[in-house]
Amino acid sequence: MIPFDFEYYKPETMQEAVQTYEDIQKQGKSVLYYSGGTEFITFSRRNLQIADAVIDLKAIPECNVLEAQDEQLVIGSGVTLNQITESNLFPLLGEAVKKVADHTSRNKITIGGNLNSRLIYREGILPLLLSNAMVKLAGAEGETLMPLDEIFQQELQITQGQFLVQILIKKSYLNLQHFSLKKTKSTKVGYPVVSIAALVKDQKLRTAFSGICSYPFRSMEIENILNDTSLPVADRVQQAVELLPSTIVHDIQASAEYREFVFKNALLETIEALKEAIS
Repeated sequence: MIPFDFEYYKPETMQEAVQTYEDIQKQGKSVLYYSGGTEFITFSRRNLQIADAVIDLKAIPECNVLEAQDEQLVIGSGVTLNQITESNLFPLLGEAVKKVADHTSRNKITIGGNLNSRLIYREGILPLLLSNAMVKLAGAEGETLMPLDEIFQQELQITQGQFLVQILIKKSYLNLQHFSLKKTKSTKVGYPVVSIAALVKDQKLRTAFSGICSYPFRSMEIENILNDTSLPVADRVQQAVELLPSTIVHDIQASAEYREFVFKNALLETIEALKEAIS
């Protein structure tokens, strides 16, 4: 049970959602958007989040699109993780989000909710960073289309009053050779010690990571080293560790030392799985 009262709105258009947000703010109330509600409920029950009002985006048609349009795949922010996996339209993304939670939870968790999560993992973003995805945002200034990597700096940098509407991926990325790996503390489903998403484009390995640092990331420096075939694989992996963008996470899931050990082995496994495509 959520221990506080809040107003609930479910607009049917992007314009209505933005106007509702602005109207509530003018009343001096705190308001947030959500597309799934799973995390809002969880954190609110633990007194870790509070809001005077919430705006549910699931009734907006554009937020529920999951289909190929012209030369791109369009995924609405309100599409659930199970819908993405079962559609098999972007296999790497489907594999990555299939490991986020149990099947029942994935019926409720949306891709928008995963990307905007307050948790550090946000594994759904990994394949999107590798595929140069674009995102459509809506706000007071109207609709905006931007490269995902321009607005993702450790987390989505969305201005107040904006919300994620859709993710767009070029079809040329959808069926590239790929590999997805998640290492947890004890079970197949759970928070990752390390998650890796990888794909090969133009015989070059692209990689993105979650769990090892306090935010998901793709690193060009790490990719350059991993693709340097003049070096032994073990040396490439060791240098990748030295190029991590921040300190290795040390928490109840795993120590920093164990995370580094798992990260190295996961990289070795990834390179081995894709070695024919990058040779």
